Amino acid sequence: MLNQKLTWFKLTRAGLINIILGSMIMAFTVVNIHIPSQITEGGILGLALLAYKTFGINPSILSPIMDIICIIIGINIFGKIFLRRTMVASLLFAFSYKIFALMGPILPNLYSYPLLAAVVGGIGIGLGCGLVVSQGGASGGDDALALVISNKAKINISYAYLLMDVIVLLMSLTYIPFGRLIFSLITTTVSSVLVGQFEIKVSSPVEETNLTI
Repeated sequence: MLNQKLTWFKLTRAGLINIILGSMIMAFTVVNIHIPSQITEGGILGLALLAYKTFGINPSILSPIMDIICIIIGINIFGKIFLRRTMVASLLFAFSYKIFALMGPILPNLYSYPLLAAVVGGIGIGLGCGLVVSQGGASGGDDALALVISNKAKINISYAYLLMDVIVLLMSLTYIPFGRLIFSLITTTVSSVLVGQFEIKVSSPVEETNLTI
């Protein structure tokens, strides 16, 4: 039964384990590091928060819409296999986040140590994200868009992540003090560099695109 599912996703057992672990690590990091330390997110979530602060648009509505748009763009380029793997990663992340949120933070609150929180949070997100995208999937719109940008612009995926996050974070200076935002830039840099250490293999409907980092 499991082998049939793996064939449908075109994943090995190790690949499935990587997606599960990556999704869990990201969810754990968000609940235990980012939220308690109030490290601001870049990417889709950061853009949704910016829209909320600027125009009053509910992030719970806008964020999923933007995620779906980015994933659809990814599907059009990378095909159905990308969709299947992304569905698995997204559901696993949502499930893991729900469980960890119900448990509550189990790590010490690092709000008073923002530099440490930025580095540890960046490591957690970078490691988790790298494990997911290394299997040709995405846990959300950020990952999908970064894969598309990396593929089309022919740049290292770490630069794609960093470019997206830095643009959003700089725009967020309209409502977030620079002294606090600098730590978000640090965690974004750490996570982007770490993701760049993984070999990203994304299959398109025509050919398999290998983005070797």
